[in-house]
Amino acid sequence: MSCRYDKFVWSVRLSKTRSLATEAISKGKIRVNNTSIKPSKEVKIGDVIQISRHNAVFSYKVLEILDKRVGAKLVDQYIIDMTSDEEKEKYRLYQLNQSVYRSYGTGRPSKKDRRSMDSYFNDWDKSPQE
Repeated sequence: MSCRYDKFVWSVRLSKTRSLATEAISKGKIRVNNTSIKPSKEVKIGDVIQISRHNAVFSYKVLEILDKRVGAKLVDQYIIDMTSDEEKEKYRLYQLNQSVYRSYGTGRPSKKDRRSMDSYFNDWDKSPQE
């Protein structure tokens, strides 16, 4: 049985869609055994897949090749997570920084917020002036 890397990455749920997996491989965000690959390269048992996400690199070892997408509970039969705790901590810190950088409710106001502001300013304009 043979399988392409773009399909394998999607099948073991390392990517949401197959096209996103193909794009990530083409851009060099997904590497195999520390070398760049093409999306059509064939998967081999024992290969180590490195996925760069923001500032961390996640590593997975291929245990078995599959031909279709599997449920999240079955993924452990096909890959082993070899990511170091240091890399996981880097990614967790990145996520925390992002949540602090832009918290919920900031940015462009919602329609409800806009109406509330408009009514406040309209009431302000109608107040008696001396």
